[in-house]
Amino acid sequence: MKPVQKDAYILILEAIDIGVFKPGDRLVESDLAERFGVSRTPIREALQRLETQSLLARDGRSLIVASLDHNQLAELYVVRAELEGLAASLAARHATPEEVAVLRDMVEDDRKLMGHPDKMARANRRFHKQIHLSSHNRFLVQQLDLVHRSMALMATTSLAAVGRDEMAIAEHDAIVSAIETSDCAGAHAALKAHISKAFVTRLKLDSGEVESTL
Repeated sequence: MKPVQKDAYILILEAIDIGVFKPGDRLVESDLAERFGVSRTPIREALQRLETQSLLARDGRSLIVASLDHNQLAELYVVRAELEGLAASLAARHATPEEVAVLRDMVEDDRKLMGHPDKMARANRRFHKQIHLSSHNRFLVQQLDLVHRSMALMATTSLAAVGRDEMAIAEHDAIVSAIETSDCAGAHAALKAHISKAFVTRLKLDSGEVESTL
């Protein structure tokens, strides 16, 4: 049986998402092919696709992982807050009891990860993805996937700020509580507030106003 070819695009995207490749890192076709065990043609096509999506940028003849300036960061958070709020509102209306139970379990399980910002960041992505899926709106999920790809261009997670993990868990708990009670407006407001607080924390991290645990 012929082995399944790995998807070069997904492999590179995931590596950016988890911080293996950080903003400013140079991506070399031959190195990537060796790292992922994929031939150079799909790697080349994946790099072209990522460049088209503005996840990679040109630095002379080299491709590097793109970074976000202050204005781009602010624009991204505005869009993210609106789309995430809509997803939470729709989840409050359409989520199945099983999906709500998964969200509640995620909040409880994530309490054990406090103090580990990298693990918290991965759990946070899973939590938000579950809300997206629970909205039962495929077009919204597609748009949020694009937004979250761009979020991968941030060098650090806001969950690295001292005390932010505990606050984030409390905010997640409020979001799930609203979804559990089918409170569409409450879920929308709770998730928008959560994104707003994350943005404020990131700005404080970038300015040095708050300390990072990383």
